[in-house]
Amino acid sequence: MKTSIATVSISGNFPEKLEAIAAAGFDGIEIFEQDFIAHDGDPKEVGDMIRAMGLEITLFQPFRDFEGLPEPHRAKVFDRVERKFDLMQDLGTDLVLICSSCHPEALGGIDRSAADFNELGDRAAKRGLRVGYEALAWGRHVNDHRDAWEIVRRADHGSVGLILDSFHTLARRIDPETIRRIPGDKIFFVQLADAPAIDMDLLYWSRHFRNMPGEGDLDVTGFMKAVMATGYTGPISLEIFNDQFRGGHPKTIAKDGYRSLIALMDDVRREEPATTPTTPALPKRSKVEGVSFVEFAARGTEADALERLLETLGFTLSGTHIAKKLSLWTQGDIRIVVNRETTGYASSAYTTHGTTVCDIGISVDAATETVSRAKALGAAPFHQPIGPGELDIPAIRGLSGSVLHFIDQGSGLNDVWSVEFNQTDAEQTHAGLTSIDHIAQTMSYDEMLSWSLFYTTLFDMGKSPMVDVVDPDGLVRSQALETRDGAFRITLNGAETHRTMAGNFLADSFGASVQHIALESEDIFATSSAMRAKGFEPLPISDNYYADLVARFDLDADMLTALKAGNILYDEDAKGAFFQFYSRPYAGGMFFEIVERRGGYAGYGAPNAPFRIAAQKRLMRPKGMPKK
Repeated sequence: MKTSIATVSISGNFPEKLEAIAAAGFDGIEIFEQDFIAHDGDPKEVGDMIRAMGLEITLFQPFRDFEGLPEPHRAKVFDRVERKFDLMQDLGTDLVLICSSCHPEALGGIDRSAADFNELGDRAAKRGLRVGYEALAWGRHVNDHRDAWEIVRRADHGSVGLILDSFHTLARRIDPETIRRIPGDKIFFVQLADAPAIDMDLLYWSRHFRNMPGEGDLDVTGFMKAVMATGYTGPISLEIFNDQFRGGHPKTIAKDGYRSLIALMDDVRREEPATTPTTPALPKRSKVEGVSFVEFAARGTEADALERLLETLGFTLSGTHIAKKLSLWTQGDIRIVVNRETTGYASSAYTTHGTTVCDIGISVDAATETVSRAKALGAAPFHQPIGPGELDIPAIRGLSGSVLHFIDQGSGLNDVWSVEFNQTDAEQTHAGLTSIDHIAQTMSYDEMLSWSLFYTTLFDMGKSPMVDVVDPDGLVRSQALETRDGAFRITLNGAETHRTMAGNFLADSFGASVQHIALESEDIFATSSAMRAKGFEPLPISDNYYADLVARFDLDADMLTALKAGNILYDEDAKGAFFQFYSRPYAGGMFFEIVERRGGYAGYGAPNAPFRIAAQKRLMRPKGMPKK
């Protein structure tokens, strides 16, 4: 089963699109006519250029407003098709997409349209070409794949078949199970696109908000399961219209597209085992059991300040590396490593970003299989020289060139702490922190879909709807991803301007990946008191916030006093309550968050974010003041 993508899905000029598509691993392309017309090469040169890159032309599209026209329009449209047939033969492709007509003078009638396609099939067959008919969701008379199939069935021609598009079916809420009744050999081509659930005009929705399978809310997996049940063996192709992608990097978009197709077909293989897609078989999505460690790259006085902060948070220096300048700080199930090395990857991360989270260790059920799946989905593996006595822990590159290491128990990788670190005899004086609740990664807004897809195709985790976080100087988009049991949570925060706190962090750190780490406590009031006794300085929250809490929630006076004394923020929903407080910003805008979840509260305190950001900005560099 060949993978393909429409050139309209990728930004850039025509050669840039082709280079990105080939580099991502696709087998072929749909040539979108506008891309060809804008290019200055003749058809044969274009065809040769495509094949020289290891690609084939799977489809030429679109041909619009064909069927059901009265004379003299009918004769003219057949002449126009013949010209496109000439072009297809010069390009070296045999299939054209004809979408259902929107022509104002098009006449209805399945038999009339079927007769047009029967005649067109005769003309195509003489040239060794094929015609595929697709129902546009906004077609004038045909907007349902069931009607399009009936036209193809009545046309009864070997050179005429059906083209299915997931958006056109799912956007109209047509049951994809109806596809199972169509013979697989009469489906000539399948186009795939996802989209966020938005109530708007179908044409506008399609032209501006399509995205890769897995990035939206449509049941593309269910659609593709139905297609595969027919016995279809042709190409699977992406056709994406998206304003954000039009301004994105071609190679990133193409890589995301390939990742989405491979992951989709793996899901179909697992959920519809009777089908036999020929895309690569992958290890299953990894089960994440939690965060094994977080590693900071830091040096000199910055490293000293970070370690002092960790002490006030209740962490204990419990180990030092056998050969490198790494210190291990622990509390509960939390491990934080401070890397002061002046060579190797961590050193380069520090040189680029300053003090930064350079590495996240993730506990998984099978580390080697996790990396195998990641590589099959296009992730870049990470390696650096292993010293004497060190374990070779599988890893890949993550956001902004950071590293993700994978640790499991079955292979012995979980013994790294006793193998590579000399234990200290320091007394454990914790503050009640138990685990990492979530890690917050900051990126440009344009990267959010890409990294959401990265995590959800690699790990067995879901995503929440994207929300807007109000910053005094703009909006930040935020989306939470988490495993079913909450063992691993990550929030993606997309900045659109450097004026927001998130955007300023990105600008000042040259794209560092992690801005804050949330640590969980089982008793936030005891934790707050223990930390303050160790010298911890919480982020100060204004009195106005607590005055408002009284109006919003039914809190008794003692609770309100305790919240205010600890600068603790509060939220609740129908399932439970949420408490959170923060460290002051450090190292250019990073910070720690301390949280307690009660009951079934599953959110992240989003209503408190504007007040937290405002408080943080009061302590940071004034607007307009350059960074030292």
